[in-house]
Amino acid sequence: MRDRTGEGFTRRGPGAQDDLTPIDDGAEGARPRTRIDRRRLLKFAGASLALLVSPVGHAARSSLVAVRVWPSPEYTRITLEGAAQLRFSHMLVQDPDRLVVDLEGMELNSVLQSLPSKVLDSDPYIRLIRAGQNRPDVVRVVVELKSAVNPQVFTLDPVGNYGHRLVLDLHPTEEHDPLMALIMKDSPMDAAMGDSGGTSTAAARSQSEEPVQRSRRREPAVNRLYTVVLDAGHGGEDPGAIGRGGSHEKNVTLSIARRLKRKIDAEPGMRAVLTRDGDYFVPLHQRVARARRVRADLFVSIHADAFVRPEANGSSVYVLSERGASSSAARWLAQKENDADLVGGVNLARQDGHIARTLLDLSQTATINDSFKLGRAMLGELGTVNRLHKPEVEQAGFAVLRAPDIPSVLVETAFISNPQEERRLNDEAYQDKMATALMRGIKRYFQEHAPSAPTRIARLD
Repeated sequence: MRDRTGEGFTRRGPGAQDDLTPIDDGAEGARPRTRIDRRRLLKFAGASLALLVSPVGHAARSSLVAVRVWPSPEYTRITLEGAAQLRFSHMLVQDPDRLVVDLEGMELNSVLQSLPSKVLDSDPYIRLIRAGQNRPDVVRVVVELKSAVNPQVFTLDPVGNYGHRLVLDLHPTEEHDPLMALIMKDSPMDAAMGDSGGTSTAAARSQSEEPVQRSRRREPAVNRLYTVVLDAGHGGEDPGAIGRGGSHEKNVTLSIARRLKRKIDAEPGMRAVLTRDGDYFVPLHQRVARARRVRADLFVSIHADAFVRPEANGSSVYVLSERGASSSAARWLAQKENDADLVGGVNLARQDGHIARTLLDLSQTATINDSFKLGRAMLGELGTVNRLHKPEVEQAGFAVLRAPDIPSVLVETAFISNPQEERRLNDEAYQDKMATALMRGIKRYFQEHAPSAPTRIARLD
């Protein structure tokens, strides 16, 4: 038998007789006969048939159903989604820097050909992407990079509305430092003017700020600031809840978080930091880690609730529970929010067991008590904007609230699954009212329960 290793056939060892070896019957001049073992013939025929239909055989081909690119300052994610499990190999190439991915059992189709159009000029890591038929049944995807990266390549099983996914996460070789990024920012008032667009022109701002900038260069300043981390729920691959009108929770939460950030930054002695400032996915444990790295005084995770019945409505505030959920609905919601990592896609091989840990730091009890105080202050203000779904702060095991030393709350602004509330959540005026209510709750907490030593942030000039 001709060796066809890799195509469903097995390489035979030396001296082994082929199943269809010609046999001489001893008659002079007679043509050699082929001795056919019926059982072996049936076995061979079955193997050949399996080769034709097997998803790992040469004849089986898979196709991509979607490709997506999610750029962010921290990393860029490329997602290739297939109807079946994707087989691949990859390598890094230098001079110039490229990531090369070979997709096996694949033919170039319109989905793959659309990859170049998915890359933005502003992408911090990707220069361009090209795809072509490298050889029969192998499509080669070449990612031309703007700089060296540390790629994380992994697959995800089907979940939710997604099929089999191959994920290419392009991380910088030097890890993003959120604390240094915070230090390097302008003053809170400057940031607020820049984020909101302001009423003055860029030229007027330049003229008015020039003396201040000269003064900063002469004498570095140090501010004592309260730092509030705002966590816009979901993002990127994880859309969160989807309303009947097609609204994605990830977009609503980011819009409200940005509005709230501008209001906080405009307050003397306060600064806000976003866990994400764009449409990209951030794993739950990284959201907590970023809050701790910037030494946050408060952590506020913003969401838009959803339920199986469209009539459910109202705003809610949750804090972490050490034991169990305060209600079955709270338990259901926590499980749904904790599943964000499954939908958004986390490389489990790189996790340190944070999400799986159940034992909390001894300081957690005091932190939860402070979280309750923040939650009650916020709930009181939310009631002036929207009906409260529950009049009390609820508890459940939300993974994103597990910082042992930062008072943390999760706010469900409204039910995106409710058609009326979905319309309000997409209204800019309503979003601003919601951000204002959250701002009042934060200020009220600081006025009544201010930490004794606000975070010291040096401003470098």
